[in-house]
Amino acid sequence: MMTTIIVAIFVIGYAAIATEHPIKVNKAASAILTGVLIWTIYIFFSPDKHLVNDELLHHLGELSGILFFLMGAMTIVELIDAHDGFEAITKKITQTDKRKLIWTIGFITFFLSAVLDNLTTTIVIVSLLRKLIFDSKDRLFFAGITVIAANAGGAWTPIGDVTTTMLWIGNQISALNIMLKVFIPSVVSLAIPLIYLSFSLKGSVNRPALKTTEKSHSLTQKNQLTVLIAGISALVFVPVFKTVTHLPPFMGILFGLGVLWVLVEILHKGKEDENKSKYSVVQALRRIDMSSILFFFGILVSIAGLQSTGVLTNLSAWLTTTLENQNIIVIAIGLLSSIVDNVPLVAAAQGMYDLSVFPTDHPFWEFLAYCAGTGGSILIIGSAAGVAAMGIEKIDFFWYLKKISLLALLGYFSGAAAYLLQLQIFS
Repeated sequence: MMTTIIVAIFVIGYAAIATEHPIKVNKAASAILTGVLIWTIYIFFSPDKHLVNDELLHHLGELSGILFFLMGAMTIVELIDAHDGFEAITKKITQTDKRKLIWTIGFITFFLSAVLDNLTTTIVIVSLLRKLIFDSKDRLFFAGITVIAANAGGAWTPIGDVTTTMLWIGNQISALNIMLKVFIPSVVSLAIPLIYLSFSLKGSVNRPALKTTEKSHSLTQKNQLTVLIAGISALVFVPVFKTVTHLPPFMGILFGLGVLWVLVEILHKGKEDENKSKYSVVQALRRIDMSSILFFFGILVSIAGLQSTGVLTNLSAWLTTTLENQNIIVIAIGLLSSIVDNVPLVAAAQGMYDLSVFPTDHPFWEFLAYCAGTGGSILIIGSAAGVAAMGIEKIDFFWYLKKISLLALLGYFSGAAAYLLQLQIFS
């Protein structure tokens, strides 16, 4: 009874998020209501109220880390933008032909995601696209491809995607092996959609007019470059901080934000308060989209509820008993990760498949890292990168489904085929 009600609430909430524009209800409101209702039903049917509260607080600890990371990364990007730091990059990208530009953006995103992570990279690149592309329709399309590229780039390194990091920490994969084995499938999952677009895309993009405002004149080139380098360094420093200290990524991003905050205060200390406030972290915090963060929270709380009530574990168990072939099971997990978050699905797989059966660097774990990492691109709310892009550029669920999902699906299956072929050749 409880499970049926919870699944029904999730389906209705998911439908409300997908139909945000027709029903004219902000997706953040639908996501928050869905999350709260799932946990309300759970505690209502549970005999142990304290246990449910403890589970919720446990999940909240993990969720708050993701939300603070998101807030920190978005603030750093806003701060770079306030100092016109991205102009230094956009001046180097002079390409306007859509076909050439989409390859450039795609592979910059791909490799940047491998060094940072797919969420941070998406925030940076989608913000950068605003400086490169004037037309909103063109920009939306490029943002959609950015999601595919960011997830593909994040899948092949242990720090590029949350699920790959989970498998690395859990000793299911080793860093060098996953980079060697999953790199080619990840490249294929991006290259195939880009090759298709090379034949279908036509024309050029219009670049936004260069700023000639008072704000731009009041900044020196030295200040622009200083904030750009410091901001990018703060983002790149996060995986280093995590590796050295073993603290979660949000601590690294907050440390970087704190250092950048002090730097900005020093750079503008001689200016009047009114002029100084334009470049302050306080102003940047006001500009970040809090509704996107609340939407993120609602989605994650909903998924946490499905995880705590055993819905996702039962789903994984059903997949195992129904689909006997391990490759088909992993492909199915990847497809499911476009509907529900890939983190609990991978966590369930880690719990179900012991290292004694599938030891470290077994093909099962390698293929799972690829599928869970790239499968989320198929739907806009299937990955952290997609949710971030959806919030920043206000991407409609059905627009993404119509314009991007088939490309992502084509790339997903192409990369999966490349991995299985590679396995066949080298085994």
